[in-house]
Amino acid sequence: MTDELTPETPAEEEQPIKQRKNGLYPGVSDELAANMKSGWADTELRELEPIEQAPNAARRRAALSARFPGERLVIPAGNLKTRSNDTEYSFRASTEYVYLTGDQTDDSVLVLEPRADAADGHEETIYRLPRSNRENGEFWLNGMGELWVGRRHSLAESEALLGVPCKDIRELADVLKEATGPVRVVRGHDAGIETALTDKITAEHDEELRVFLSEARAVKDAFEIGELQKAVDSTVRGFEDVVKVLDKAEATSERYIEGTFFLRARVEGNDVGYGSICAAGPHATTLHWVRNNGQVRSGDLLLLDAGVETNTLYTADVTRTLPINGRYSDLQRKIYDAVYEAQEAGIAAVKPGAAFRDFHDASQRVLTEKLVEWGLVEGPVERVLELGLQRRWTLHGTGHMLGLDVHDCAAARTEAYVNGTLEPGMVLTVEPGLYFQADDLTVPEEYRGLGVRIEDDLLVTEDGNRNLSAALPRRSDEVEAWMTGLTK
Repeated sequence: MTDELTPETPAEEEQPIKQRKNGLYPGVSDELAANMKSGWADTELRELEPIEQAPNAARRRAALSARFPGERLVIPAGNLKTRSNDTEYSFRASTEYVYLTGDQTDDSVLVLEPRADAADGHEETIYRLPRSNRENGEFWLNGMGELWVGRRHSLAESEALLGVPCKDIRELADVLKEATGPVRVVRGHDAGIETALTDKITAEHDEELRVFLSEARAVKDAFEIGELQKAVDSTVRGFEDVVKVLDKAEATSERYIEGTFFLRARVEGNDVGYGSICAAGPHATTLHWVRNNGQVRSGDLLLLDAGVETNTLYTADVTRTLPINGRYSDLQRKIYDAVYEAQEAGIAAVKPGAAFRDFHDASQRVLTEKLVEWGLVEGPVERVLELGLQRRWTLHGTGHMLGLDVHDCAAARTEAYVNGTLEPGMVLTVEPGLYFQADDLTVPEEYRGLGVRIEDDLLVTEDGNRNLSAALPRRSDEVEAWMTGLTK
């Protein structure tokens, strides 16, 4: 990574822009400063078409406006976060901001300003940085100027793309300072905005805004469903990539698997939707194993839990547990088939009008029956379920909502989510598992260190469900045939 040359440092008052994170700017001659102001082509983009999700985002803002009439609503995209010294993590805009705008620009803020008559709704404005200023040297002297980090859209371009009036973010502080009446902000993304609103906001009211936006995302529109299918399709290809290089992973580590999947995610999407779980051998019993630094051994299982995030930030979330040598042992197959049977029961319970908990209960019952049948826990099954004893080996819930967040709608009220009812357009995971820890003395030694999870992404339809990830084989014999076909 390059950094500015710093042959000399003039006094602060001589600098067009005074500070960058890593110190003062280098001095420049008057001649160079004058030279850098001119000779640049007009690069303004004209006749731009709105982004595909603009109409959907407009409908979402209208629903938000109707829910909070007469109140100023502030939804920040968030800021860059420092990784080390003067380098930042890759930026990922807040889910709420993306949902309401389709935009992903850092330091931007959506503001819904109530009109004089609350019945008339809100004026919508996105505050963001305009193009870099070439007159004062910002574009080449500022570490966040366009010469360093790339061109950004002008305010006019942004308006055309997003369908929302755009203003300079540097005006927002004064706007918020003068704000009167009720104000709500989505917290946790922009400390400066929250500080500016300190005497105008309350945690309780802000949480109501966050909860509303979380619940609003439960039912996906056609655009979102299309993006989720796109994410899943890329994820399927990523799993195929991994199977093809398992021999190289054996020669290195789980990180070869992680890197292989990441390449697919970056080529076909924005990123991975969450840290990939590339858990070989006993690591498969750790639910969120993301260190990915272990050995990959023939004869062991690989639990791969990964998802591609699209360029619009919708993510897949898929898991397969694969025999590294292409063939399940008898015990591995027995455990895998039990999890498959539990997943089949869970998937069958996903339909409109069903309780959200139904697919979890169906899967847990099958797994409990297997544990009792194998003599790992004393029955009857109803007793085990009542006491929750199966959770020693099933560990987690059987699924969650999916969308812009891998665990979407997480701020929703219990009655609207976990105790709620499934509706067409909801997308969720079904992911039962069995995990026998390496040090679990309550199970036979041959079970220890074995972990199996199977996870698919389900769209609730008018008459049942559609498995968005059905292109990835699930049955044990189909998995083996698929792996053989990819490694011939």
